Amino acid sequence: MDTNQQQHDEYELVMELSEKDTLFEKKKKLLEVKGFDPNGKVMIKSNCSVEMLNSVLEEMIQRARIIHSDEVDLYFGWIDAAHPVGFCSQRNELESLYSILSLVNKSKSNDQQSQPKVFQDLRTATLDLIHKFGDNIKEDIKLLACQNLDKEKHLLQWGESNGIKSRLNIANVEGAGRGAIASEDLEVGDIALEIPVSVIISEDVVHKTSMFPILEKVEGISSETMLLLWSMKEKHDINSRFRTYFDSLPETFNTGLSFGIEAIMALEGTLLLEEIVQAKEHLRSQYDDLIPSLCKNYPDIFPPETYTWDEFLWACELWYSNSMKIMYSDGKLKTCLVPIAGFLNHSISPHIMHYGRVDSTTNSLKFPLVRQCKAGKQCYLTYGNLSSSHLISFYGFLPNGDNPYDVIPLDFDLSEVDNTDDTRHMSNWSTHMVRATWLSNNHGIFHYGLPAPLLEHLREARGLLSQSSITAQEKLEIELEILEDLQSTFDAMMQNLGESETEPLVRENCDWDVKLALDYKDLQRRIISSIVNSCYAGRQLVESDLQKCTNST
Repeated sequence: MDTNQQQHDEYELVMELSEKDTLFEKKKKLLEVKGFDPNGKVMIKSNCSVEMLNSVLEEMIQRARIIHSDEVDLYFGWIDAAHPVGFCSQRNELESLYSILSLVNKSKSNDQQSQPKVFQDLRTATLDLIHKFGDNIKEDIKLLACQNLDKEKHLLQWGESNGIKSRLNIANVEGAGRGAIASEDLEVGDIALEIPVSVIISEDVVHKTSMFPILEKVEGISSETMLLLWSMKEKHDINSRFRTYFDSLPETFNTGLSFGIEAIMALEGTLLLEEIVQAKEHLRSQYDDLIPSLCKNYPDIFPPETYTWDEFLWACELWYSNSMKIMYSDGKLKTCLVPIAGFLNHSISPHIMHYGRVDSTTNSLKFPLVRQCKAGKQCYLTYGNLSSSHLISFYGFLPNGDNPYDVIPLDFDLSEVDNTDDTRHMSNWSTHMVRATWLSNNHGIFHYGLPAPLLEHLREARGLLSQSSITAQEKLEIELEILEDLQSTFDAMMQNLGESETEPLVRENCDWDVKLALDYKDLQRRIISSIVNSCYAGRQLVESDLQKCTNST
């Protein structure tokens, strides 16, 4: 994003869509459909009224929603020329508003050191929207005061002595384990946490050890695997520089990778079952291919009692659940462990979204807020645009709220369907998916709360869009077939999941992994049930219109 002054009474702000964006063509087409300048130019007058300023801000928000859309946002958003670009997701909304705020903060005219008043007004209006959005997010948390947090306090003290700047405390949160709590009121743009590069655990630490000359000769080994092996040994080293950090880590991480047989069996009928089984098989194969030979050939460096399967699984869960991808000042992207930052839990409406790049000026990693956080409230991070199945497998929890990334992929043969460049349809999707229909705000006829690209694909497959002479009755009959086929497909999915067998009181006495598996399966039932119900309601709408057609002939 950029800004330029055209005249003394008018300014040009540039909201650029990067050509490196993997969805560039789709987003560019959508911007054109909406009548927006694809080069990103937005004009604003220096003396514009409140109404005009709000109009410009609304245009900027609609542009930003497209620019910051991911594949799921675009697929389910179904943007057309006739309607404004509406709310896509909490992540998208926060990203859009914060990007506008960042642009405005950087904006000033060529001949002025201070910001023109119109930019100050635009900044205030944007902040007001962010505050309003944040205030509408309900986050009920219960802190568990009786839990011992000595190790966590020691880590905070260690961090402070090593240059870490934190405006967060650590607490045990009911249902979430440990969490980061704001120690004071934090405003948009405030830095909640700043970590010097010197205390970040990256591949560089392995290069200084006696195991590196051995590991670098192992064909195909990644830096992440080297770090995993390093951490298995480092956690037991009483002289380790990172001893305080390793002492603060839990004995078990309780992710899906540690699910027992009963929990695995409880997942029957779900995609998560296959995801966890495949992940565990991959890790077991990785362990068997690498660890025994290292222990046999270099027992002094890789002692067998340290490099057991259980220790390997613990290290895998550590790196899956706590590591971050960090872009260093030299342009290298490294997988790292960041002490204290690991206490920040995930949310679908996070306070912190931009934290993956080292600030070259301070040589530190900063965690700025995209929305406000009151003192005593949990401060959330985003781990990424992840499904609940992924979060269970590699982090060990179900997120609170409706996760827009809980999608069910659908397998269709696209070979016989001709793609079209018609921007009204945008049916050039190579994959299709569904999600909970309660996330949709359009349940009318020809929509049903289902994603438009899916419906357009199914209509194309039946030749509906290519037939210019088709009657209204024939169109409705094909529509009815589509809904019947979809309902049949998801009825079968629901049957595969089976009935919910565990009463709430009984479930509370289950082991953590069984309870988590059952909670996930219930979520899948709710999602599929919403789709079945939407198909049924859609059939009723179509049948009603069909009856009207029949009566009129």
